[in-house]
Amino acid sequence: MSTSFALKRLDGRQAYDYRTLKIAFGYDRGCCRVDLGQTRVLAQVSCEITSPKQQRPSDGVLFVNVELSPMASPVFEVGRMSDQGVEINRILERCLKESRCVDTESLCIIAGEKVWQIRVDVHVMNHDGNLIDCSSIAAITALAHFRRPDVTVDGTDVIVHTIEEKDPLPLSVHHMPICVSFSFYEQGKFLLVDPSDKEEKVMDGKMVIGMNKHREICSLQVTGQMLLLKDQVLRCSNIAVVKVTEITEWIQKALENDRQARSNGERFGFREAVVMDTVTTNQMNPEKIKVDETDQSPAGSEDEVTMETNGHLSDETSKVPEVKILAKGVGCIGDGGESKWEVDDKMEEEIKLESILLAKKDKKEKPADVVILDDSDEEGTTTLQADDLNTIPERVVIPKKKLDSTDLSAAIKKKKKDKKKKKQKDVT
Repeated sequence: MSTSFALKRLDGRQAYDYRTLKIAFGYDRGCCRVDLGQTRVLAQVSCEITSPKQQRPSDGVLFVNVELSPMASPVFEVGRMSDQGVEINRILERCLKESRCVDTESLCIIAGEKVWQIRVDVHVMNHDGNLIDCSSIAAITALAHFRRPDVTVDGTDVIVHTIEEKDPLPLSVHHMPICVSFSFYEQGKFLLVDPSDKEEKVMDGKMVIGMNKHREICSLQVTGQMLLLKDQVLRCSNIAVVKVTEITEWIQKALENDRQARSNGERFGFREAVVMDTVTTNQMNPEKIKVDETDQSPAGSEDEVTMETNGHLSDETSKVPEVKILAKGVGCIGDGGESKWEVDDKMEEEIKLESILLAKKDKKEKPADVVILDDSDEEGTTTLQADDLNTIPERVVIPKKKLDSTDLSAAIKKKKKDKKKKKQKDVT
């Protein structure tokens, strides 16, 4: 009785599928950023003139350095290389240096004295699993994209030419070794290609195959507490050939696009690699206005404007109002009229009271201190005018419905009489 298992991954991929691969180049040569899903790695290649090694006096030096910062993941520490970082560094050195993918003999300037040292710095910017594959793609792509300065040897003197004097020279890259990672589960019963961070945490073991498109195995490493059969290793190598061929074609296509952009004077770099439909951008599609000038409308009528947005004509039409210039910098649209704003009762009382006070002020009459209060006296009071700024005026409570001038004067006189009576009682 046979039993079939349906393997499902958290991100919806099949067992042998890679995540989305994105390659972008910086403004300077030798700067490459690779996104493998949410895993992001930045590789930078630099060069300097140094002394060769005694064992190989006519060969240049290729140095690989991997940096795992806490920016990529909280599990990484500052200034201390973790076991995972040491593993990635050693795998990249074996895959790039021991496979002789870069012709180090072409980096010799003077045998036994001066050679070029090529340094590849790999910085992990975000860790979401499978750092080895992403780092290997970024490193080999940056090496293929790098250009070193041209030099001239005059006796014992070495002249390094600038970019303006002579064009920089590319490195001699014979092949592109790329790492393909496989994660195994249940003692090798199941395997996945390009494991994510969550899949790496629960795997039993891992196998990394470094291979080029010519079916040459450059490195192979197996980690974990498991035993693999010969058929499983052959199966993984056949899968790696297909993946390496696809990734190599993708790298060459990205290099060719960058070369054409630089030669044609187009924009290039990380800024042009940003996708315009993300949250980091804010772009509005242009709107076209189409005015029908052929329609002869009668005198006094206004033109109809049809808005065209995203290729669709709107059914609604709007009339263009006439603008009247009242003064320099002042214009009026429409005929005007009464205000249609909703005004509550309290605001109406304040407006009427203010108009009464302004009328008294025009007659050179000095109004008393008036404050409009609500019946509940819970809201704050508003002082319209005070006799003496140094003293706090007394409040006069006026009913809401009585707001004419006679009621105001009567209320003020009554308040003054009550105040005099109170003073007389205090004296007696």
